[in-house]
Amino acid sequence: MKGASAPFSIFRIYMNELELWQYLLIGLLFIWSGFVRSGLGFGGAVLTLPFLLLVHNQPLVFLPIIAVHLLFFSGLIALTNHRQSRRDKVEAGRQSSIDWKYLKHSLGVMIIPKLIGVFGLLTLPTELMSSIIFSIVMVYAIGYVLNKPFRSNSKVLDTSFLMLGGYISGTSLIGAPLIVAVYASHVAKHQLRDTLFVLWFILVLIKCVAFLWAGVDFQLIHHLWLLPCSTLGHFIGLRFHKKIVETETPLFFRVLGAALIIISIIGLWKAWL
Repeated sequence: MKGASAPFSIFRIYMNELELWQYLLIGLLFIWSGFVRSGLGFGGAVLTLPFLLLVHNQPLVFLPIIAVHLLFFSGLIALTNHRQSRRDKVEAGRQSSIDWKYLKHSLGVMIIPKLIGVFGLLTLPTELMSSIIFSIVMVYAIGYVLNKPFRSNSKVLDTSFLMLGGYISGTSLIGAPLIVAVYASHVAKHQLRDTLFVLWFILVLIKCVAFLWAGVDFQLIHHLWLLPCSTLGHFIGLRFHKKIVETETPLFFRVLGAALIIISIIGLWKAWL
């Protein structure tokens, strides 16, 4: 992988030469990432990556860090909640908190587009990849502002959303809104959160294996301070989750969507300067 080693070494040098204000912003953004991930059950990447790319417009600097955090927290939450559900099942005869049948079906649909997306990330120019990410985020953001998130109501649309979500997940880890739109229609509400976390774990594990194979720098030294930042956001998000499962919060998503539209416009402009 001689062709890949040079740019990845540049990423490593740059990450170690950031200004203090950049470190502070990145730390705050990873707190935000942990908050969104545990609070909503998805979106830690799609609602954080655009801001990170404004700090430095190199997706492969941040995606491995986000992937490792997602792998850790999704596995932790899914395992903890699954154990709790098994105890509840024994005590009250409840179903498992994970819909293994639909999980297997959806993975069969997504796996090939996922692998194609991973390959695309490692070959497309940085400017083009950043533009794709910002464009996708803008589409999601418009849905948030209009309070009309993606919905799936047909078998063809289900398959299309899963395939596209798998591909986007392979390129940038921001395919969650499309995938969630399908899962919400087929997985029981009490199983949705844990099933999604198992799915994220599997998809991100594939991503991490691809990163290792390609020789991508995982910025391991920076996990020493970024993982605690994500953990802080994680615990704040857990408390927030308890509130949003009982109430609707459209205003929150509209404000967030408006901010993401502005960020995406700036990011697209910056990417092609």
